[in-house]
Amino acid sequence: MKLKKLICIGISMVLILTGCGNSASENNTESGDTEKGEIAVEKIDKTKWQYNSENDVYWQVGISYCSNPADEQYETLGIFVPGAYMTATDNGDGTYTCEINKDGNVGDYTAETAPMVIPVDTPGYSAMAAPTDYVSNTADYTNAGFVYVYAGCRGRDAGAPAGVTDLKAAIRYVRYNADTLPGSTERIFSFGMSGGGAQSALLGATGDSELYTPYLEAIGAVSDESDAVAGSMCWCPITNLDYANEAYEWNMGVTRTDLTDEMQQLSDNMAMAFANYINELGLKDSDGKVLTLTESEDGIYQAGSYYEYLKGVVETSLNNFLADTTFPYSVESSGKTGFGGRGGLGSGTDTKDEIADGETLPDLADGEKPEKGDFKDGTGKGGNSKPEDGSTGNGEISDNEEQNYARDDINRNEVSGTVTLTGTYDTVQDYIDALNADTEWVVYDSKTNTAIITSIDDFVKAMKPASKDVGAFDDLNSTQGENILFGYGDGSGAHFDSVMAELLKDNSDYGAAYAEDLVKTDALGNTVDYRLNMYNPMYYLSSYYEGYQTSTVAKYWRDRKSVV
Repeated sequence: MKLKKLICIGISMVLILTGCGNSASENNTESGDTEKGEIAVEKIDKTKWQYNSENDVYWQVGISYCSNPADEQYETLGIFVPGAYMTATDNGDGTYTCEINKDGNVGDYTAETAPMVIPVDTPGYSAMAAPTDYVSNTADYTNAGFVYVYAGCRGRDAGAPAGVTDLKAAIRYVRYNADTLPGSTERIFSFGMSGGGAQSALLGATGDSELYTPYLEAIGAVSDESDAVAGSMCWCPITNLDYANEAYEWNMGVTRTDLTDEMQQLSDNMAMAFANYINELGLKDSDGKVLTLTESEDGIYQAGSYYEYLKGVVETSLNNFLADTTFPYSVESSGKTGFGGRGGLGSGTDTKDEIADGETLPDLADGEKPEKGDFKDGTGKGGNSKPEDGSTGNGEISDNEEQNYARDDINRNEVSGTVTLTGTYDTVQDYIDALNADTEWVVYDSKTNTAIITSIDDFVKAMKPASKDVGAFDDLNSTQGENILFGYGDGSGAHFDSVMAELLKDNSDYGAAYAEDLVKTDALGNTVDYRLNMYNPMYYLSSYYEGYQTSTVAKYWRDRKSVV
């Protein structure tokens, strides 16, 4: 599998290595509370349910979850409920009037305890079309006893924080209808991949954050309900974009060639800025050891406990593959290259460790990650439902994983490492030899069937060289998807990286553009640094940031990364 982003082994480590300080808590008021006179959102009409007999599901779509939508095409939701949780009366016109059946159950779940799951299928922060009809893939979840909430949301063209704002409004609306809907509003879980994983992580980290209040008010979201979730599941999430560009240069800059002296200096300075950030961040591993970077003879700060931790992540991935794979092994059989078919989502994905029918969620300590409880993506196969351009909103997917990755990037260069894996490898040693075809960077012990790598630099050169220009997420010409995300709703890109702005302040070609974009304000009067904080889970999870402990953080986390 072609690895698409540094985030998968660098930035996203920040998310899982940092303690999730607060547990999820509910701030529910009695449904229908309009004390402030601000709620004009209609509740779910109990007489409008439809029924899918094949899967025994009652469902509704086209439900408005805010009173002043910015884009009615996206700001509606669909709800799909196991039939056992409803007592229905046939209206004679193809619709049903439904009441909650408190005695109904699916496995060990009841109408009162069933988890509610929310997909975040937004690769590259694209819009997620709201469903317009019954979505068959939701049956994987309703059959397991989950209530499936499929909320449309705006995409990057609308500018941050539109997507997460919409999803928060949908969550508030679900709680607003707690007396009408089966399912536990204390057990709401979000999940997504890459750009969707990013926004799922944000839902987990930003619960009830006051930074979102003016944006929620602008679209007429329910005002007196919590938008916190109990759990967040994230595959390859893009996380702290404030230092993502610098992390990319620290990790992959060594593979760059043919840069001008000026661009090489920029890349090197960005890598050093990332090292300084890591050393100030205060990350700790599971044993409480602080993770830092130190200067090294080769490369830029390619030593220290943080470096060794990430090196171990790569080695763990390789050894998991060796332990799980039966040889002869065909690369084509998984549809991927790299260390094998366990990494990302889509075709060939390992999704065997989902919550089994009736299995209850574990009672974990705050911030502890469950070993089970892995939900699939919003469509059931890894977030491949169609993006906003031509989207049908019907949950259809593609099994081509590479298409999913391609949707997450703009202006990605076609770059491959020195290693090409193709065909069938009869033995483990044959596979290791292929990895070492250009230079020996994998040291294999056949007696224990384990391997180590020589360095992260060697891994990157062999498997995942830089595929983006300097300014991987904040492009010098503001053309990346993230530039659009931090634009101003007109589809044009804007710069957002204050570190790059400082490094380029004397650059005659780019300095002024960065400086100008950083002081612009959006329709609500906020500069990009405000909105960047809203789209950075670390702002809420780490004491390095001012936003630490200002939100209701999800209790349950699962961060599945694909590192090879």
